Formats: sequence, structure tokens, C-alpha cells
Amino acid sequence: MDKQRDFVLRTIEERGVKFVRLWFTDVVGTLKSVALAPAEVEGAFSEGVGIDGSAIEGLTRASEADVLAHPDPTTFQILPWRGEVDPTARMFCDITTPDGQPAVADPRNVLKRTLAKAADRGFTFYTHPEIEFYLLQSSKLKNGRPVPVDSAGYFDNVPGGTAHDFRRRSVRMLEDLGISVEFSHHEAGPGQNEIDLRYADALTTADNIMTFRTVVKEVAIEQGSYATFMPKPFSEHPGSGMHTHVSLFEGDANAFFDAGNEYQLSQIGRQFVAGLLRHAPEITAVTNQFVNSYKRLWGGDEAPSYVTWGHNNRSALVRVPLYKPGKGQSARVEYRAIDSAANPYLSFSLILAAGLKGIEEGYELPAEADADVFDMSGAERRALGYGALPSSLDRALLIMEESELVAETLGEQVFNYVLLNKRREWAGYRSQVTPFELEANLEAL
Repeated sequence: MDKQRDFVLRTIEERGVKFVRLWFTDVVGTLKSVALAPAEVEGAFSEGVGIDGSAIEGLTRASEADVLAHPDPTTFQILPWRGEVDPTARMFCDITTPDGQPAVADPRNVLKRTLAKAADRGFTFYTHPEIEFYLLQSSKLKNGRPVPVDSAGYFDNVPGGTAHDFRRRSVRMLEDLGISVEFSHHEAGPGQNEIDLRYADALTTADNIMTFRTVVKEVAIEQGSYATFMPKPFSEHPGSGMHTHVSLFEGDANAFFDAGNEYQLSQIGRQFVAGLLRHAPEITAVTNQFVNSYKRLWGGDEAPSYVTWGHNNRSALVRVPLYKPGKGQSARVEYRAIDSAANPYLSFSLILAAGLKGIEEGYELPAEADADVFDMSGAERRALGYGALPSSLDRALLIMEESELVAETLGEQVFNYVLLNKRREWAGYRSQVTPFELEANLEAL
């Protein structure tokens, strides 16, 4: 760590960095930033930077406001969109109390706690997100609706199109920040795009997702458009999810791989999936934290609504892909419910906790769903034992409130904040009439 700190201080001097932004997130997953002068960075490494935690959504109570932001030197990067004049860098921070203890409501710390539990069992947790979002002409509505930048569809190549240039610029900027991109393409909705980040350990991936959202929004502004990670901005078009591939490694060996098992999924992998399925309704209020999230989950277009798993079944909540048979390092499972607007630190914590619970308790994996779950009748789904994800945020919160797994993983303060804050949001939403509801119902009702 001392060598990494020395590297940061030397780079700041050699590159003429004028500002260093300290990044962290609130409980909702909004990125926060404090800018330091270069001369203050060495002190920040040794002592941290004092901030008012009570002013950050869900971080501390007013009676315990003082906290310290400690920059992680391994996350140092110069921000390419700031240009060569007065260069600006960033580092992610860990939040502590004045006595040096990790702040219990720091989302990065919540994930670190869960990763430490996995490490105690010999596991390292890796994630690989497929992040979807919409590019709009602006943040302004036209006739009560957002306007996408194009009318293209899935995998469409649009020569000279806004989205094509946008993805190229975004990928280049991400690579400049040390974030590896696997591929990018136009998604199914007009103006909808997807960029997939290469797999990494879960903490690095969560940091990368927070950086990714900033890059996407910065590039959109640069090119005169607007990017949104809203789960369901259009009723008639697919929502934006963040299908996340996950795997556990024991040292250099993929714990999910067994060449002799069906789909080459090991017993540990099967138990992990069983844990995801059993606890999925409990974690949904975090992986899908907005009222609008449930318009995506229950809006069709391959968004998972039912608690099932399958191999090549994109109507399932958990999919077991087999892209590279026989290649053990590639074995993984895909969790398809999570929104691209979710807090990645809390979401990854709960996905990991649910899977570990399945391993610890030896959960049995139920029968695979080998048909499109949406084509089945309710009676058929019940006969096969297929449960459902919550149909609203209100329902998701009621289920989460009874969950020991979620309470233990998030910690009391974050758990209670999520319940209180989201219930307020739900109550406020019910009292409002949205433009979408007006357009759909004024003439019909």
C-alpha cells in the first residue's frame, strides 16, 4: 500500500494534476465527490478527510455525523474527460468513524464485509455485468415522453449514427481509465445500448460500475445527448437491466465448474443457484430499488418475473450459460433481475450472501424451467412450483422486512434506512399522477 501511495503522489506531481476527487456512494448508489488540492492528498492517505456523514443519504444519523473518507490508492485514475488542461484524478474512498472503525452504512464496506465472509470459506467472488441504458435526445420530455436518439433495434449497425459514435467514445474512455470492456452493441429498444465490462473481483466491478455511469453521462453530454439508467423509461420498449454473471473461485480453480455434471455446473454452483432462487424475493427491494423497477420486471421483453432457472432460457431469473464447453475458468451463472440503476455494492453483497447461504445449508436445486415461463398459465406455473418476484416495491419491502439474510448482510442501519426511505418513495409515488399514466388512461377511462 505504501508503494501504491508513493506512485499516486509521484503521478500527481509528474502529470501536473490540479484536483483529486474523492469518490464514494450513498445508500441509494448515488456517486458523491469531494475535491482535494494535490498538497492535501498525502494527509488524506494518513488521516482521511472529514465529512458530514449526516448530509449523505443513509450514511449516518445526525448524532454521529462526523466521518472520515480514506482514499484507496489502488483506485487512482486520471479522468480523461477533464482534458489535459488542469488534469483531474479520482480515487474511491472507504468511510470510517473518527475512532478508525468502518462506517457500518458505507456501501463499499457492506460489500467488503460480505467478501470477507466468502474469503473465510476460501472463495473469491467475481462478477461480469452487462449494463443497459437509453440514449435520449435530451432530458426534456416531448408530449410527456422522452425522445430516443434513434429508432434502431437489437445489434443494428447504424453507420454514422449517434449511438455508434457514442459507444466508440465511451469504450475508449473506459479503457483509458483501466476498465476493460468485453463488447458493446445496440440493444432492442430505440436509443437503447449495452456495454459489457470484463469480469473482475466484485469490489473492483462495483467501483467500475460507478465509474461507468459517470463516463456514459459525460460522453452523452459531450455529444449533445442524454443518457439514462432508468429501469423502464418507455412502456412499449424493453427496460434496462444489468444481467450479471457471477462465479466463485477457490484459488485459481473455478468452484462452479465440474466437467461431469449437467451444464458443467458443480455441486457448489448448483447450491449457489438454489440460494439465489430461494432468497430472490427478499433481495429484490435492493437489486430493484425504484417504483419504476417493477414496470421493467413485470413488463415482459425477457425481464424475469418468475423465480426459475434454466440453461438457454432467457425467461428465467437465473441462467446457466455454456458459451465455452470444457473451459473451466468460464463457468458461471447469470442473475437477470438486477437493474442497471441499482447500488452495485449492496446488490453484489446480497447476491453473494444468498448464494453462500445455499452452499452453507446445502439447498437442493429445483427442477429446471426448459420452456418460456411467460407462455405458461398461472395454474401450470403453480403446478411446477414456480414462485414469482414481488410485483411492486411495496410488496418487495414487505418481504425484505422479514428477511434475516438481508438484515444481517446489510447491517441494521442500512437495512432500516432502505425500508424507511423506500416506503416514503412508494407513498409519494401513489399520490402522484405521471405523464405516462395520463397518456395511457385519459382517453380509455
